[in-house]
Amino acid sequence: MSDTTKPLDNGLTYADAGVDIDAGEMLVEAIKPLAKSTRRPGAEASLGGFGALFDLKAAGFVDPLIVATTDGVGTKLKIAIETGRHDGVGVDLVAMCVNDLLAQGAEPLLFLDYYATGRLEIDAARRVVAGIAEGCRQAGCALVGGETAEMPGMYSGGDYDLAGFSLGAVERGHALPYLDRQFAGDVIIGLASSGPHSNGYSLIRKVVEKSGLGWGDDAPFAKDRSLAQALMEPTRIYVKPVLPLMKAGLIKGAAHITGGGLIENPPRCIADGLTPSFDWDAWPMPAVFQWLGEVGGISDHELRRTFNCGVGFILIVSPENVEAVLEGLLEAGEAAFVCGQLV
Repeated sequence: MSDTTKPLDNGLTYADAGVDIDAGEMLVEAIKPLAKSTRRPGAEASLGGFGALFDLKAAGFVDPLIVATTDGVGTKLKIAIETGRHDGVGVDLVAMCVNDLLAQGAEPLLFLDYYATGRLEIDAARRVVAGIAEGCRQAGCALVGGETAEMPGMYSGGDYDLAGFSLGAVERGHALPYLDRQFAGDVIIGLASSGPHSNGYSLIRKVVEKSGLGWGDDAPFAKDRSLAQALMEPTRIYVKPVLPLMKAGLIKGAAHITGGGLIENPPRCIADGLTPSFDWDAWPMPAVFQWLGEVGGISDHELRRTFNCGVGFILIVSPENVEAVLEGLLEAGEAAFVCGQLV
């Protein structure tokens, strides 16, 4: 054997290149209990394998279609990194995926995350994953795995990015929207958002910069909260209040109001030949959006096509079912209201 095949006494290690394998192992051990807390019928939610299995029959499905979504948190992460507020962005990550599943009438089953960073900071990563586990519990899905990638040179220091992947199922014939059952006069019901959710943060950061405020300053639009606290409010997850109404056949269509706001998202769940007509006075514009509009000089149209403007999710409902749907949502603790109709 040639001497050149022998390891060098002073040879480089992965740690010398900036990747700490031991830190990665410690993180996996730290988050195992978090994943275990999300177990549900069909999934054991244990970490460590090369893949995750799910038993659709054990979850109660007979003839299911599989629905898959993926999304991220966007530049809201910049605020989390700059302020050290890592706890809620995991909820955001789950919400952006499972609310999209819900818009198809699907029940969220599994969730996986991808966490990429320049230098793995175990405490920050654990807090992010704790938020992901909380989001999964809110959505009723199992956190079954993920990937942590430490990539010095791709990301600066402790900067990180997140991506989420969710799998859901819906019984054949029950996937939304029901385009052939929609008619002029059908009612649009809005579910209140918790704030900007995870959209428009590049513009939000521009407005904050223009305002001259720091992240630790009092939020002009929220009492007793700093600007960072108010703007980092996690995205609302609508699965548990809405899914029973869908399974009861009371919903004809649904849209998650994300990037594109109330202008671009609703048409995605509405039949050709119909259009949503919103009553913009049917709900009060939340103070955060009023502040963004005033300080940024943002037009109403631009606000409506960038942000959710207080409506995080919409449902298309027959007039005769409006009362039952509103009742169900209010009983589940949602702030819900009629906000328009199809014309």
